[in-house]
Amino acid sequence: MRTVIYPVTELKAGAEWYTHVLGVAPYFDEPYYVGFAVGGFELGLIPDGEPGSSGALAYWGTPDVAAELERLVALGATIAAPLQDVGEGIRTGTVADPFGNLFGVIENPQFDLSKVR
Repeated sequence: MRTVIYPVTELKAGAEWYTHVLGVAPYFDEPYYVGFAVGGFELGLIPDGEPGSSGALAYWGTPDVAAELERLVALGATIAAPLQDVGEGIRTGTVADPFGNLFGVIENPQFDLSKVR
């Protein structure tokens, strides 16, 4: 597992709150996404109302999102959110597994495991 994304109603206020909670500043801070590196994982914030903002969603790291989405579909998953570039080389996609659960995949060259707390 690499990333868990939480939707927040106010991105700036959410970033401030999680900065205090986690004790670290975000390593990635844009109007569409805020990312914190914590213990080898990422906690991400997206604006409430964005695709995938119906609750927390775990993303599993992969070096190639397109290939991983293809593999998951071949194994019986269906695309819930297609491959998208969310900025600065970060690409995501989400599938629904055969049991109805959402399963996110993320390719994130911005996430640096050596900078974890």
